[in-house]
Amino acid sequence: MILDPELVGHKFARQAELARDGFAVPPLRCVPATVFDQVVGPLLTDIRADSAGSTQALLSHAEALRQRVRYLTIPSELLDEIDAHFDEIAGPDGLVAVRACAVPRPNQRESGEDSAEDPFAGLSDSFLYVGRAGLAERLVACWASAFNPEAVLYRARRGHAPFAARIAVGIQRMAMGTRSFVAFTRDPRDGAARLVIAAAYGIGEGVVQEKADVDHYFVDPATGAVEPHVTVKTRAVGWDPARPDQGPVDLPVPPELATEPVLTDADLVAIAELAARVEARFHAPQDIEGTITEDGAIHLVQARPVATPARPPDEAESPALLWDNNNVTESFPGISCALTYSVARELYEVGFTDLYRRMGVPARTLRRERPTLRRMIGHLDGRIYYQLDCWYHLHGLIRCFRPLWSTWERSLGLAATDSTGRDGTTARRGGVPGGRRGSRLTDVLDVLEILARLVAHPWRVRRFLRWWDGYHAGLADVAARRPHEMVDAYRALWAQVARRWGVTLVNGIFLFTATRATDGLLRRWVPEADRSLLNGLLCGGPENRSTAALHSAVALAATAAEDPDTRAALRSDADPRRIWDDLVAGRHGARFLAALREHLRDHGDRGMHDLKLETPAPRDEPWTVLQPVRAYLTRGLTVSASRAAGRQAHDQAVRELRERCRNPVKRAVLRGLGRTMRTLINVRENTRFCRSQLFGDSRVLLTRLGAELAARGRLDRPGDVVDLTVDEVLGAFDGTLAGADLRGLAAVRAAERARWTETDPLPTRLRTDPDLPLAVALAGARGTGGAAAPGPGAPVGPDAAVLTGLASSSGVVRGPAKVVLDPSVDAEQCRDHVLVARETDPGWLYLMLSARALVVERGTLLSHTAITGRMLGIPTVVAVDRATDRITDGSLIEVDGTAGTVRILDGVR
Repeated sequence: MILDPELVGHKFARQAELARDGFAVPPLRCVPATVFDQVVGPLLTDIRADSAGSTQALLSHAEALRQRVRYLTIPSELLDEIDAHFDEIAGPDGLVAVRACAVPRPNQRESGEDSAEDPFAGLSDSFLYVGRAGLAERLVACWASAFNPEAVLYRARRGHAPFAARIAVGIQRMAMGTRSFVAFTRDPRDGAARLVIAAAYGIGEGVVQEKADVDHYFVDPATGAVEPHVTVKTRAVGWDPARPDQGPVDLPVPPELATEPVLTDADLVAIAELAARVEARFHAPQDIEGTITEDGAIHLVQARPVATPARPPDEAESPALLWDNNNVTESFPGISCALTYSVARELYEVGFTDLYRRMGVPARTLRRERPTLRRMIGHLDGRIYYQLDCWYHLHGLIRCFRPLWSTWERSLGLAATDSTGRDGTTARRGGVPGGRRGSRLTDVLDVLEILARLVAHPWRVRRFLRWWDGYHAGLADVAARRPHEMVDAYRALWAQVARRWGVTLVNGIFLFTATRATDGLLRRWVPEADRSLLNGLLCGGPENRSTAALHSAVALAATAAEDPDTRAALRSDADPRRIWDDLVAGRHGARFLAALREHLRDHGDRGMHDLKLETPAPRDEPWTVLQPVRAYLTRGLTVSASRAAGRQAHDQAVRELRERCRNPVKRAVLRGLGRTMRTLINVRENTRFCRSQLFGDSRVLLTRLGAELAARGRLDRPGDVVDLTVDEVLGAFDGTLAGADLRGLAAVRAAERARWTETDPLPTRLRTDPDLPLAVALAGARGTGGAAAPGPGAPVGPDAAVLTGLASSSGVVRGPAKVVLDPSVDAEQCRDHVLVARETDPGWLYLMLSARALVVERGTLLSHTAITGRMLGIPTVVAVDRATDRITDGSLIEVDGTAGTVRILDGVR
């Protein structure tokens, strides 16, 4: 009988099945719905079918029925039978849980509470810690819950007879748990293939009713990797021996447990295994509830289908698009104009097409995948995002990429994500598209293929840099050319980029490989070392082009210091533009002016937000270079001191490695891998500098064409060109433009861009419905108000003034915070401060050099911020969630670049 859901409901039938199959379910007995029919049924005969006219009428009838049921007299034979089974269930002095469950409607076996069709959990009542004396009262209360207001309204709105409920009651031994959990075998928010566990001290009611402080754990079922989000816990719900008759009561969490995870690693493994077994038993994703008693035993007290948001039948199979800008915002922070987005989109399409070609993806496959290549980045409310389903799919085409998935994800800040592909399947499970994981042998073969390709890489990089330097120099006079020549020059430039730029991206594959090997061997051979050892090994070495740009600016300050007039002008409060005019007019500093022009010739494309075409580069506004030079002059920075800091950090790491790793062979291998990583990082910085020049050349060509359009009356102002796309600008000259009203188009986009600037940014990661226009889907995403899980930078432990992130450059510094949201601030304002920002790009170097430490909300170990921190030898912590919100400008903070922590000593928001 107890296995029949039409008699006892799905809730208890499932538990009976699980108990029969050997799961640790506490002993259970049921009062079936037939008893409800006999005892309560007669009260329902005078409820007319049309009695539910209005909501008020429903509620009035419901309350009347509830009261009538609560004062029922239970037949004595039922009381005797329940009493006879109590000892069998709980023992003479034991306690039980008394729960109600609505059974399926007649001839509709798959309906009813906790069914796959309609889970509607939580509408019937449950009572915990019930003794023998209170059992009869709680049984009647469970029957009465059939007419709870929310249950009646729910049935009415679902189109069912509002008073036609039938209730079974389960009586189950109370497992006296000290910790409890709820686990979903699929993420209930989006159905993604990850195990989601919410756990708290005490019993599960504290979790489901939000009366306890809850830890969350996100478990990758393929790899077992756990992403914990542990909170400070002060509240629990449980049984208090001093108040035995009050049932569940609020309890304090002992202070020594407040910051400890509720679940141990062993608990998580056991719960994951339990959840997988329950899901396999019922052949569907499950929502399970369990409790852990003081002896560590796990008791399963609930299992039901996972309830996910319902969708119309024609939408049920539509995949969501997963977007993320955690990494790309380093290159394109904030709002990007249409022109910037269109150039960036072209670079991603042609650059990665060349990457995949070089990594062995057949040409016919690349032709087939062109639509996917064109969707690698999107423009969401003016911000550039990766469309992750495209990235996972395309990277999955690289045969030898299988061992690198997790390293690639960490490098891009994408760890613990799942992406849903266009075919509706999960694009990544356990780091490999489609869930396919390579064996140890295939991993070795894949790495060997990567190493074989690495052999020719240095030669290809040198050839690429020679080509680029020559091509870039040949565009020096491009602004003087005629419009049609500039159109031809732009198209010719990007045709060359499509054939050659993949070299710069292939370098990333090799860097991921070296990173994976170095991390793995450090953990194995030097397990007690922290992140500072690797950070130090990556310092020093040959100067790359990004560093050369920075040192050139520092050298300018030294040149200015040698001339009294120039030094006085820069140290004055004069506007940098006025100083530039004086320099050009020959009033002072001829030697400094010559050095400055040489700097602009070699490094004039490297500046703040230098990939954003709406932002002028230093070669367009040369006086902007004077602001950081002024700061370096005041601070007395020198190139030699900068280089010495890198060498010192590297030497310290070498000494530490010698102390911690006594085996000379292992030591040599680790140092060799460190040199390889450092070389590949230098290649990346060199080619990133080339990318700044590529965008600089594109900016010159497109803005000059914009000036021509304005001169011919097609735009109101030359600067309006930033609100057009590349195809629109070029098409206005070569006849490929559909339409002619560029002025109106630019005005609409400019107004839209202004509107985006005034709105709060979208989340770093979000999903959109591909069946909706993107603007509609984004409006829905903004309106959900859903709370995100706490990030890695949330305050931890009892000290709410500690933020955590990723340790990126070692050392400890204490100083005032300088929160920078707009990098156009004077570098002098960052002097002797801790620079706190959302993200940085290479143009922030001038601010970074003035800072004592760096704290950034975005970034990874291989991000520009981390590399720069190591290069400058200053403590750096990246991936600090909401740092600019939590840290007050001017507050005293302590940055520990070894531990990855930021301690706020005052000014906590």
